[in-house]
Amino acid sequence: MSHPDRFLLAGVMGWPVMHSRSPKLHNFWLHKHGLVGTYLPLAIKADGLKAALRALPALGFSGCNLTIPHKVEAMAIVDRVDPVARRIGAMNCVVVAPDGSLSGFNNDGWGYIESLLEAQPDWRADAGPVVVVGAGGSTRAILVSLIDRGAREIRLVNRTQANAEALAREFGGPIAVLPWADRNAALDGAATLINTTNQGMVGQPALDIALDRLPRSALVSDIIYIPRETPLLVAARERGNRTVNGLGMLLHQARPAFHAWFGVMPEVTKELRAMIEATL
Repeated sequence: MSHPDRFLLAGVMGWPVMHSRSPKLHNFWLHKHGLVGTYLPLAIKADGLKAALRALPALGFSGCNLTIPHKVEAMAIVDRVDPVARRIGAMNCVVVAPDGSLSGFNNDGWGYIESLLEAQPDWRADAGPVVVVGAGGSTRAILVSLIDRGAREIRLVNRTQANAEALAREFGGPIAVLPWADRNAALDGAATLINTTNQGMVGQPALDIALDRLPRSALVSDIIYIPRETPLLVAARERGNRTVNGLGMLLHQARPAFHAWFGVMPEVTKELRAMIEATL
């Protein structure tokens, strides 16, 4: 498939940004689907974000992804913000409309749920209590996605309890905050455990949680993908729990963006996953 009138363009804006795997990911799909174009890393500092976003239509870009530190600030620059992104309080995708206006979306929560379903097709948010550890930006997207998927009980624990309580007040619904000291007891009867912190990432200490009270039938998920298996996932796997790392979230959140920009909904294949894993 080709667009003879223009060279297709998209990219990821951030600072720093050259570490991003998104260019390899999207360029893989462009080639696979016969689209003539490219996806670029766009090193944009905070003070240049507005000018960079407003330049996208004139430069022929179909849109861009946003990463740190732009996910919140961009919401005040674009012309429209999708309701889900508004609820999450951050956006990671900009789409340029035919009239040159900019719309903002957040695909992180959708990508996270798709990554669980890819690994465990029978997973359900309402199968039992979900324990979420953390209260950062990724936590927000995951909480919204869990609520929208019908989770009936979300046990939220975070080292700084006030941050977790702020999220519970904002999102309401099935979220109950438990003290950090009760994090191990929170695992009683849980169907899903999700780590949204950076604990276990390369260079960081392991997540300080004991799995003794977690049912072996529970799914254990970690949004970290470097390393591919965190100490949490190693411990869960060794005791018989099903595990999912964060790579699938990265891959799946890119799919709706690619579709919005280029009109093709790509798939996450073994070939793509192996290609990205080789860069980690």
